[in-house]
Amino acid sequence: MDDMHLNLSLFATPLYGINSNSNNSLNDVIDYDILDGTIDGYYYNYSNQPCPSFAQNHTYLNVSCDTTLNFSVPLFGIIAPFFIVITIIANSAIIVVLSKKNMQTPTNAVLLGMAICDLLTILFPAPGLIYMYTLRNHVKPLGPASVCYIYYFFNETVPSLFHTASIWLTVGLAFQRYIYVCHAPVARIFLTMEKVRRSIFYIVIAAVIHQSTRFFDTEFISIEMVWQGEKYYVCHQTQAEWVGSIFGEDLYYTSYYMFRVIFVHLLPCILLILLNILLFRAMRMAQKKRQKLFDKCCKKSKRANDKNCTTFMLIIVVSVFLIVEIPLAIITVLHIISSLFINFLDYQIANLCILFANFFLILSYPVNFGLYCGMSRQFRETFREIFFKRSLSANGNNVTTIMGGVGSSKKHHEMSSRYSLVNINGPRTNTTNETVL
Repeated sequence: MDDMHLNLSLFATPLYGINSNSNNSLNDVIDYDILDGTIDGYYYNYSNQPCPSFAQNHTYLNVSCDTTLNFSVPLFGIIAPFFIVITIIANSAIIVVLSKKNMQTPTNAVLLGMAICDLLTILFPAPGLIYMYTLRNHVKPLGPASVCYIYYFFNETVPSLFHTASIWLTVGLAFQRYIYVCHAPVARIFLTMEKVRRSIFYIVIAAVIHQSTRFFDTEFISIEMVWQGEKYYVCHQTQAEWVGSIFGEDLYYTSYYMFRVIFVHLLPCILLILLNILLFRAMRMAQKKRQKLFDKCCKKSKRANDKNCTTFMLIIVVSVFLIVEIPLAIITVLHIISSLFINFLDYQIANLCILFANFFLILSYPVNFGLYCGMSRQFRETFREIFFKRSLSANGNNVTTIMGGVGSSKKHHEMSSRYSLVNINGPRTNTTNETVL
């Protein structure tokens, strides 16, 4: 399977090809001027050539050969940096809020892990995107080899690693909420903080193992070329020798993408759809039950309302995830079928779809912060106490913070009573009826 046809990684960089029929070796100085350079009489336009397959060409990294450059420059160079900054600020705020002692619940631990993984997914490729597209360096050759290794890892391998972890943390979040809502007695046994943190650790380790070979399956060699009258070192990209000697390229990439499409795309999406349906049904049943209990116990009904609001919030979080991930799963499946059986996929359209899917992935990251603020009272209160503490203190006397402070016991009791899972003294109550945020 030739993996160079499709940019399946987040923010992947394509390869620019130099015809292998040329008499030039990789160690020669290649005169490849953007205006009138030739190789063995063949004229090349530096920015308009297609990306030929790796097997038939000597290739080097340059995003100018991307057939979707007209879209990637405005999307990743102009619009994306704005949302990247918002994502970094929003996810950093989520991490700070969910790290507070009064916010430490098993579900919040998963949300915290998701926020960290999403932040790292966007943080690592951000410098490369800004350098290439915002600063318009996509027209220049990328080199030497050390720079290409950094760019490759930061824009492909590492983001895919953390995104894979985030995907399975999302599955864990939906499964955890399903247990809380539909099988509350079991939650007391299996959904303790220690076990949840251990599960998060195992998910991250599994993601690292899944992507581990991608750190070593590609090699870059510095070669010298002439561009616009100046010599540049560019990166010839080749497969590591062990890939061909141990597995063979076809078997290696077929196995990798088959595993990825099953365990990173299809299975998580199927599980999330099923869990979303079950959660929605449980929430509807809880709403009917709450309506019957409303006249009997208003306080209990209010707690049930908070619980259902949290469940609804998590359903939206999972739904946003599915909207972004399902197109990637479909295109990946089509890529495997087209590569193994019959060549029917238009890769120009496929790469364009993936480009937009990755762009919408960037747009989706700040959504979670808005959901937490809009649908979680405790998150809003904790956020205000952390980031607007001085202004709150200036506007009121004897304000007691949720982290503990000096104030009247009555005020303290009122503050604590807002949170069904935080008692007056601070520690978490032992309950399975967790309202999450």
